[in-house]
Amino acid sequence: MKKIILKTYDMIGSTYLSPMLNLEQRKRPFPKINERATEYTFTLNHLRHLCTGKVLDIGPGKSSWPHLLSTCGFEVKAIDKMEGYWGSYFNRHYKIYNDDITNPKTDEKFQFSTCLSVLEHIPDHRAAIKNIHRLLEPKGYLILTFPYNEKEYSPDIYKHPNAGYGQNANFITQVYSRTQIDEWLSDTSFKIIDQEYYKVFTGEMWTMGERVVPCEQTTKSELHHLTCILLQKRGS
Repeated sequence: MKKIILKTYDMIGSTYLSPMLNLEQRKRPFPKINERATEYTFTLNHLRHLCTGKVLDIGPGKSSWPHLLSTCGFEVKAIDKMEGYWGSYFNRHYKIYNDDITNPKTDEKFQFSTCLSVLEHIPDHRAAIKNIHRLLEPKGYLILTFPYNEKEYSPDIYKHPNAGYGQNANFITQVYSRTQIDEWLSDTSFKIIDQEYYKVFTGEMWTMGERVVPCEQTTKSELHHLTCILLQKRGS
């Protein structure tokens, strides 16, 4: 019976999804090479060395990221606040559970969590970090990626007078600083295991100036716009 269902699924998919896939191929979700390759590389490099248990992916939206992790052999649960950032949507790549990390319904425990280019869109970021920490096993890991400036926080970079784009966005995009990271560490038992910094634009802050393709790895004392960070929960 399972084989029949899968064969039927493939037949329906090839008939009705092929035109949509052809359209997607002509019009990519992001028309320019962006920071995702950098974020995915950082995350996969750590996952392949550290993860042997379940993974919680937070905020995948319409992306195929949780499916990619599943293809790599990881056991993945993906959650997103579907009525928030996206309004409503269907992810054709993977099953997404409608859940809000600032007040999650799930009480499962995970060895690893990924939250890639999502936290900047969550106003109550401290609640999000606290709940991720609660859902992780002792000594569990969290990977975050987000717009970053070592010294200056922006509550919504799209509202900055020098923002290069995003003025009409229906969501906020925060640029976090060392102050916010220190708050997350103070709120939880997380400790920093690894942190990398990347130059994504030629201007001073996120969206400002021309996009740098590909992203250039720098240091916290050099011009940077993005950070990828690995945190570990302390053991019980």
